[in-house]
Amino acid sequence: MMQIIWDGLFVGSFYALIALGYSMVYGIIKLLNFAHGDIYMLGAFIGFVMLASVGGLPGALSIGALLVVLLLSMLLTGGAGVLIERFAYRPLRNAPRLAVLITAVGVSFTLQYGVSAIAGPNPRSYPVRLEGDVFDVLGARVSLPQVLLMAIAAILMIALNTYIQKTSTGRAMRSISLDMKGSLLMGINVNSVITRTFFIGSALAGAAGVMAGAYYGKIDFMMGFLIGLKAFTAAVIGGIGNIQGAMLGGLVLGLIEAFGASVFGGEWRDVFAFVVLILFLTLRPTGILGERVTERV
Repeated sequence: MMQIIWDGLFVGSFYALIALGYSMVYGIIKLLNFAHGDIYMLGAFIGFVMLASVGGLPGALSIGALLVVLLLSMLLTGGAGVLIERFAYRPLRNAPRLAVLITAVGVSFTLQYGVSAIAGPNPRSYPVRLEGDVFDVLGARVSLPQVLLMAIAAILMIALNTYIQKTSTGRAMRSISLDMKGSLLMGINVNSVITRTFFIGSALAGAAGVMAGAYYGKIDFMMGFLIGLKAFTAAVIGGIGNIQGAMLGGLVLGLIEAFGASVFGGEWRDVFAFVVLILFLTLRPTGILGERVTERV
């Protein structure tokens, strides 16, 4: 039982990091950015290129190098998110939502097959693979890399929540999510805040990509598609547009998958994830922490 819970929480921490980007963007401009999962993939490949360029590293230096690459990948994927918002989404901000949604799908395919054209379609082995001792905790086998990656994910999520709650930019984000036009009339630079939102969400997805590459050891240009859908599912479970909800939803989805796989087999893992998505959209579309909002006319 404890092993299942630990495995679910570990996978759920990846879902939560990516789901945060979905929730932040949707909460502010009501956009389902289906290209967000491919930012995760882009982060993994950016980390791959950086680590491959420095050659083989001894074990003592690999963790430090990985942390440096993690930060640089966050900056670059954050910049990619800003460019996508500026040139793909901002011109369509007043367009029908269907047009923006189709654009998001187009951006997703552009990132996927752009990386495929540059790096090739075959999977790549990550230059640095996290390895470490395995120890027993309450009956669960826990590895040192798992603890490290979960600690990094927790630090990033806590830092984001503090930023949203305690800073002027965070207050501006919350204000825009409630009333964009009113925020504009109050003197808030809406474009600047939206740009920062895309930067932060994309940076977190890029961090998750590097962490996944270093842990699982293999990446490919389609790796963002499925986990992007899972992160969207996590955002819906927690309450899309709610930061705490995205974190909770990621962990809940990871636990649901882990328990489902233990009972019915690993091949049913994805089935459980999307059945839960359908159930939440049908029975509680606002998610666990979301609130029903009455639209003003």
